[in-house]
Amino acid sequence: MTITAQWVQTFWTKHSRGGPAAALRNAVPAGFPLPALPSGTAHVVRMHEKTGFSPDSSAESLRLLAVDLREVDGRLRVLPHAGSGLPPRKQRPPAVKLAPGEWVRWRLNHRYSSALGLRDWSYWLDTFNIAYGEVPPEVFAGEPTYFVDEQGPVR
Repeated sequence: MTITAQWVQTFWTKHSRGGPAAALRNAVPAGFPLPALPSGTAHVVRMHEKTGFSPDSSAESLRLLAVDLREVDGRLRVLPHAGSGLPPRKQRPPAVKLAPGEWVRWRLNHRYSSALGLRDWSYWLDTFNIAYGEVPPEVFAGEPTYFVDEQGPVR
């Protein structure tokens, strides 16, 4: 069965933590219409503070997606990788098991510093939109079947 995936990444620094820049960052969509994609690829959309959060999209292999995707008993098991760094995620939600035609939006945020602490903190938000089966191109601009918000405090 077809797996349709979109990975939306938003990157920023402390300059976009408040005021007009934060409003601009918070206004970016969690999902975008899908372009035509080759089989086995995901739609990846990256938005950076330095470009005014303008979306830049590409098609990348599903294997590069930071998500564990497994077909089990006619369902798709979806569990994103939590990554390292902050915020700590001691107890994570269980995997979501999608039936054909269903989709999940899963959000995780991160905070990192340079290895030596010489630069400011950097932040990013990963939004994974994953559908099982054939879906229309505008599906991820709508409401998901399941929503998992794994965002934590990143002060």
